[in-house]
Amino acid sequence: MSLFDDLAGPAREALDRFLADPSRALVATDFDGTISPLVDDPEAAGADPRAVAGLAALAEAGAHVAIITGRPVHTAVRLGRFGEHPALKRLVVLGQYGVERWDAATGQFDLPEDPPAVREFAVKLPQLLADAGWPDLHVEDKGRAVGVHTRRASDPAAAMEAIRGPVAELAELLGLRLEPGHNILEVRARGVDKGDALRALVAENAAETVVFCGDDLGDLPAFEAVRSLRSAETGGEPGVAGFSVAVAADADHPVVEKADLVVPDVPAVADLFTALAAKVSE
Repeated sequence: MSLFDDLAGPAREALDRFLADPSRALVATDFDGTISPLVDDPEAAGADPRAVAGLAALAEAGAHVAIITGRPVHTAVRLGRFGEHPALKRLVVLGQYGVERWDAATGQFDLPEDPPAVREFAVKLPQLLADAGWPDLHVEDKGRAVGVHTRRASDPAAAMEAIRGPVAELAELLGLRLEPGHNILEVRARGVDKGDALRALVAENAAETVVFCGDDLGDLPAFEAVRSLRSAETGGEPGVAGFSVAVAADADHPVVEKADLVVPDVPAVADLFTALAAKVSE
């Protein structure tokens, strides 16, 4: 049985177009939970070697490849060790949902200044957590965003329940955006999301086919971008073909119903990349 047997309709057509001309295709993926297993300590995360090798195989087949993550781009590049893989010399990594950028071809980082409202949120957060009864939660300051992790709490569900309301209120007061995820509340500046970032990469590379893989709520705008791009017509020409891949072991996760294909975990993403590259060479 093929990994791609569940693709149907426009998604199956996208696979066929990808295989016909991978040089006009873009494969983009989230980092945490998609090509990097989720771990209790965010700084202990690392890209799965097989997933990276699969992404490299797709690049060698001619596809444009990119990573779009909520992580700061410096962190994603360091943890993924992407600069050490010669086959990924055209890789683009977009951090902070697309605001920051690293190009493997040049090694250059593009890093805008941190929004003042996010800095104010970071200053006020410790007292907020103390008032909520969870002063020792792990806080990840990303510069342009702040993440509050409950994974290492004695009762992650209770911690999330206690802090969700106060964090949301402070974010709204400061004009910031709240992005919930797996045992994390992330607060960042409004503006760019992964859908915007994906559309920009499609345009930049003049891609005719796009594949996006993700596992969490922050990836939903990119899933929607895939759908809207393939349904759009420009000058009488069909839209950009594409399919989205959800990484979810739980069939009730919100990403499942929005995706064209579902795989259970990071190793399955590695299998998918490898199989897609192999089909190009058939």
